[in-house]
Amino acid sequence: MVAEWTAPPGLDAEALSAWLGRRLELADDPPLQAELIAGGRSNLTYLLRSGERMWVLRRPPLGRRLPTAHSMLRERRVLDALSGTGVPVPRVVAACDDNDVIGTSFYVMDYVDGRVIRAPADDDLDPSQRHTCAIELVKTLATLHQLEYERVGLGEFGRPAGYLERQVRRFKQQLDASRTRELPALDRLGDLLAASLPDSGRAAILHGDYRIDNVMLDRHDPTRIVAVLDWEMATLGDPLCDLGMLLMYWGQAGEQMATGAHAITAAAGFPTRNEIIERYALQTGFPLEDLRVYIAFAYFKLAVIVEGIHARHLDGLTVGEGYDGMAAIPPVLAEQGIEALG
Repeated sequence: MVAEWTAPPGLDAEALSAWLGRRLELADDPPLQAELIAGGRSNLTYLLRSGERMWVLRRPPLGRRLPTAHSMLRERRVLDALSGTGVPVPRVVAACDDNDVIGTSFYVMDYVDGRVIRAPADDDLDPSQRHTCAIELVKTLATLHQLEYERVGLGEFGRPAGYLERQVRRFKQQLDASRTRELPALDRLGDLLAASLPDSGRAAILHGDYRIDNVMLDRHDPTRIVAVLDWEMATLGDPLCDLGMLLMYWGQAGEQMATGAHAITAAAGFPTRNEIIERYALQTGFPLEDLRVYIAFAYFKLAVIVEGIHARHLDGLTVGEGYDGMAAIPPVLAEQGIEALG
């Protein structure tokens, strides 16, 4: 198949067209087209088109990253495992671990038609819809955490024992690896967390970055989740890490919002954090002691991720727009994490 298109940064037009052409039976005419999808600032996501057919491609970010981060084949594995469970995910149609095709591993999944609320401006739901959507968000997370991970083929997907301790250590290392400036509050938060860790809880499949803008809603019924997206940090570990992440992003009216995503849930109709906690406890029956530590860790984790993105932006290795304000976010998150820890 001869490519007749110019790929966006991060893709190789000719090699990708040839590789996909053999696997998805693409016609030469019209040629494959690709565009970067806005959203996540870590792994890169592209919409692929061939005539009326559409798929989504995921690949790691450009530039420096931890050797264990951004594994495309891990994402593909968890998506395959969750297919057919009560957690809605896109179907993977092809995966490649040959770096000679586009320079890195990647996978391609079915395109799911839906909508994502990435910022308050995307939210046209009424208060009743917002409340129901939030309840579905918690229900889906509870369903994920109650899956028998060995039964779905993920028994060797991670090391649950000592998960939180390893995560704090790993993200402290990632902060050092991407350090471009002094961040005393973030360093302090990391040290406080290391000294406050609870014992490992029960093991579950973790999404790793669960929040309202990482789910896709039905276009006609925004109270229904049609896909959970962005599984790049999925593993086995303490489910309260996912709940802590959801609560960290769950901004409420009158609070300082570190990002636009935090401001989404400040709109009328969304439940409070306490209501989210109560609903999750009701759905799972899990004990929620030391939840403040998990929320504080979520602030630390996000701050380190954003700082890494900022470092890649300084290196000229980001794709798309919206990176100029990244530098201001980690210090705010660090202070909020210290406050959450108490």
